[in-house]
Amino acid sequence: MKAVINPFVLRQTKNSPFSHYGGTFDGVLALVEDNFENAKSGYRDEVVLVSVPPEGFFSGVVQLEEGQELTGSFKARRDGESPRKQVLAKGATKIPAVSVDIVLYRSDLLADSGDNALEATADNWEVVSINASPVEGDMPIDPITLMHNHFGSDGGTDTEMSDSELVAALREGFSFWADKALCG
Repeated sequence: MKAVINPFVLRQTKNSPFSHYGGTFDGVLALVEDNFENAKSGYRDEVVLVSVPPEGFFSGVVQLEEGQELTGSFKARRDGESPRKQVLAKGATKIPAVSVDIVLYRSDLLADSGDNALEATADNWEVVSINASPVEGDMPIDPITLMHNHFGSDGGTDTEMSDSELVAALREGFSFWADKALCG
């Protein structure tokens, strides 16, 4: 097994609305390697979630309060992708993470869209996201992200879910994300 940092995760910095690690990306990779034996399945076979200790990680996910001001943007996540809508909690700040999953995609899956950094083999894995949660336990995928993946948006990765599996995942994500947003 070989793992690397995919360029997509490099957007997760202290100054972004996304979760981030206070150390280096090499440090994230070392944590992944130290904890890979505890990896759990993601939403498809070529995706795994590696739980790592939360120390040094910050969550961009915040609990909304009634009346809280939201802001948004409509921009591409990276060059070459179509723009997407994003809703953010204006003025919110990141908090120390309670739990952290590092999301890895197999390089052969990323090769489907030309986003792989390693040779497209089943032994190569790439860190694509730091999912630092403000709560204990699993944090469901945001419904908007899930739909972009399922319906084939630029940069999305096909979920290969049946309609009933998609609805179940959307229900779980909707319940969790109904009163949460990323820091703005």
